[in-house]
Amino acid sequence: MPRYLAMIRIDENDTHGGGPSPELQQRMGELLEGMAKEGVLLDTAGLAPTSEGTRVHWQGGRLSVTDGPFTEAKEVIGGYSILQARDKAEAVEWTKRFLKTHEDYWTLTVEVREIGEAGIPGVGPDA
Repeated sequence: MPRYLAMIRIDENDTHGGGPSPELQQRMGELLEGMAKEGVLLDTAGLAPTSEGTRVHWQGGRLSVTDGPFTEAKEVIGGYSILQARDKAEAVEWTKRFLKTHEDYWTLTVEVREIGEAGIPGVGPDA
């Protein structure tokens, strides 16, 4: 069954009073628990803010390393989920359910992409 990476994009400066409300946390927890029981949710987590991140860039045969925060970034990946679904349509449907747990004042974008099956031998879930 194919796996999908759902990258949750947020505006890091839009904190909504310190983060998710207790009600949102409860709704999201119930949904994620149900997804895990269904075998759809393989992994999920929020990410540390960009102020704690580092970018490693390769260009023209040279490496550069930049510590966050990254001021030019308006929208950043704030979290991710790895889903296992019959097809992309099912992964998108689960993503819609996740987004609907949020209050109306949230602005989120989730990019859903299939995870390629070709990987490094001996690494990954099938190793």
